[in-house]
Amino acid sequence: MSKITPFLTFNGQAKEAMKHYTKVLPDTKTLLTVSYGETGAFDHLDDEDKTRIMQGSISILGQNFILLDMDKAHPAPEFSWASSFLIDCQTEEEFDLLFNAFSKEGEVLMGPDSMGPIRKCAWVTDKFGITWQPVWK
Repeated sequence: MSKITPFLTFNGQAKEAMKHYTKVLPDTKTLLTVSYGETGAFDHLDDEDKTRIMQGSISILGQNFILLDMDKAHPAPEFSWASSFLIDCQTEEEFDLLFNAFSKEGEVLMGPDSMGPIRKCAWVTDKFGITWQPVWK
């Protein structure tokens, strides 16, 4: 059966993002980290680009994410709040933990608020520009 895996493209922050998410988010682990320099196929890149992540994979709350860094000569566009990751929180404590982790050094776009049957919800762009929507029903 096919599945969809989020693929996040960074400009040199993929390794930092992986370390950050595994540190501050529950049930998050690094699955794979391969730098451009480790492959031997990118000798034309400078030393800084060789340390960037060519293939990274983490699991956040059971959802796999692929992370990649672009080299400086081919930068990726900035992330936008137009795309976000909604997280169905099981408890208020989980909501608060996620909200605090994403909003630290990030930007709160909305909330936390209650709306109809939703006890708490928020839109938060983290320090890497990724937008998250923790929701506690």
